[in-house]
Amino acid sequence: MARTNAQQKLGKKVKQFRLDAVLTQEKLGELTGLDRTYISGIERGIRNPAIKNIGKLAKALKVKISELTDF
Repeated sequence: MARTNAQQKLGKKVKQFRLDAVLTQEKLGELTGLDRTYISGIERGIRNPAIKNIGKLAKALKVKISELTDF
């Protein structure tokens, strides 16, 4: 699967916000209802999450969607 620049940038932002919030991928998965392996795929830039899942991530990370997608 080809990685897009946007997927990689989103993944880096999700990971940085997660680390800043002192959350594991597993805990972020619990907070969002998303599987830990899906979170991992997003952070590595190999998953292309739907906007509803970006919204779940933003809510759990306590940031605005625009903070995750502003790149």
